[in-house]
Amino acid sequence: MWQVNLEHPRRFFSPMAKARAKLDASRVQLQLKVSLLDIRPAIWRRLLVPATIKLPKLHDVLQLSFGWTNSHLHAFRLEEESYQPTYPDDWGADFFGMSKPHDEKRVRLCDLLHAKDDWLIYEYDFGDSWEHEVLVEKLLPGVTDKVVTCLAGARAGPPEDCGSIPGYENLVEAMANPKHPEREELLEWLGDPYDPEAFNLDTLNKYLKRLKI
Repeated sequence: MWQVNLEHPRRFFSPMAKARAKLDASRVQLQLKVSLLDIRPAIWRRLLVPATIKLPKLHDVLQLSFGWTNSHLHAFRLEEESYQPTYPDDWGADFFGMSKPHDEKRVRLCDLLHAKDDWLIYEYDFGDSWEHEVLVEKLLPGVTDKVVTCLAGARAGPPEDCGSIPGYENLVEAMANPKHPEREELLEWLGDPYDPEAFNLDTLNKYLKRLKI
C-alpha cells in the first residue's frame, strides 16, 4: 500500500516501487518537475537528470536552476528521513523531530525515487525555508546520457535572503509599483532591478552543461 502524506496532495515513495522498477538505473534518465512550494504564480523547472545522479550533484543542479548562490544549508527530505551534508560532531543534525540525517554523498536519486509520481522535498536555507517539490514525471529507459538538461521553466527564483515567502511577495509588489514605499530601499539592497518573470532557458542550459555529473 502507498504511504500517503496527508498534508500534501501527492504521495510519497512506495516500498513496492523498488520491486516494480527492474530497469538498469545506469541506463535511465528521470524527467523531473521541480517547483517552489507556496508561491503563485509558480516558479518551476522541468529537468532531465541521470537516475544515478548523487544527491550533492542534484543539489548543484537545483542551485543553478533556481539562481541560488549556495550560501545556506540544505536537505533532501523523504517521509521522516533527511539526507544532507553530515558532520563528525553531528552539527548538521536536524533538531525538529526528524531522525539523524543520512549522509547525502552516499545516496543516488534512484535510491529514493523509483517510479512516476514519486517525489521528495529539497529544502534550501533553513531560515527562509525554501521548499522545492521534486516530482518524477517520466522514466526514460535506454538512455546513457550523463548530462543534465532543462526542458522548460517559468519565472525567476527569489533573491537570496529576501525574507522567505512574505518578503518575496513584498519584493514582487515593490518591483511592480513605482510608488511602493519600500521600492527604493529594496532596489538599493538588490543592486539591480528584479524581474520575477525572467527566465532564460538557453543560459541555464549553458551552465548546466558545464557540470560534471
